[in-house]
Amino acid sequence: MPLTIPAELPAIKTLKKENIFVMDSKRASTQDVRPLKIAVLNLMPIKITTETDLIRLLSNSPLQIEVDFIKLKSHTSKNTPIGHLKMFYKDFDYIRGQKYDGMIVTGAPVERMNFEEVNYWDELTDIFDWAQHHVTSTLYICWAALAGLYHFYNVPKHDLDTKRFGVFKHTVSDKKNPIFRGFDDEFFVPHSRYSEIRKEDIDKVKDLKIISESADSGIYMVMARKGREFFITGHPEYAPNTLADEYRRDLDKGLDIAIPINYFRDDDPSKEPVVRWKSHANLLYTNWLNYFVYQETPYDINTIE
Repeated sequence: MPLTIPAELPAIKTLKKENIFVMDSKRASTQDVRPLKIAVLNLMPIKITTETDLIRLLSNSPLQIEVDFIKLKSHTSKNTPIGHLKMFYKDFDYIRGQKYDGMIVTGAPVERMNFEEVNYWDELTDIFDWAQHHVTSTLYICWAALAGLYHFYNVPKHDLDTKRFGVFKHTVSDKKNPIFRGFDDEFFVPHSRYSEIRKEDIDKVKDLKIISESADSGIYMVMARKGREFFITGHPEYAPNTLADEYRRDLDKGLDIAIPINYFRDDDPSKEPVVRWKSHANLLYTNWLNYFVYQETPYDINTIE
């Protein structure tokens, strides 16, 4: 897909080495089409890595897309250069009056805190509320999924005794849902979290529908408002080595961390990971863009309700 992003963004160099087609903003300006506008609220601490992961998936479509990266005013990342944030990110106040065809809200390393204790909770929920009226469809990923379900539908998160860490097998609960077009009966997704949502809590809310889960990792995907909201508890966007990097980081910190499940070949951390989730990840984002963004959004973006 011709994905329109700033020409200087570090992800471009990485993705071109992978033969992924990315069109920078200079070339895109010569095409007479109405691109899809996607906002990304990136809450992850190492933002450049997450940018690359998401752009890699958004690039797998014939649609032209413009991406705006959004940052919070109430929280400053300590792991991303300030110059990078100033060059490539916009404050929410800057885009508040705009409409977007799609939005992605990433996870954040604050799972063990109560939602209201997170120092940017008020600003975050303001953005959540804004998205319901200014965005055609929104993906909430990992902690953002837990936060969105709690904020909109009062679904509690439950702390886990140990980190849910590895690559887990999932099944589709609603095979006719277009988000699963082309999926196999079973597919794999990486997870890395200390909290979960539970089926009995979701089932109490008539506006929520569980559309994918796992016998080992629990609820994976919940849909609301006929696809205007998807809450995804895993990390299909993860690169092959992300779980390995997290595992070694936790070991270096002296944390009691188990080897990620079903990840390293022969469960041996000295060997390479076995990538089992790439095809699912690409299908998920392609289907979301096609069926829930492109086919649902109005041509006049300002008429999004």
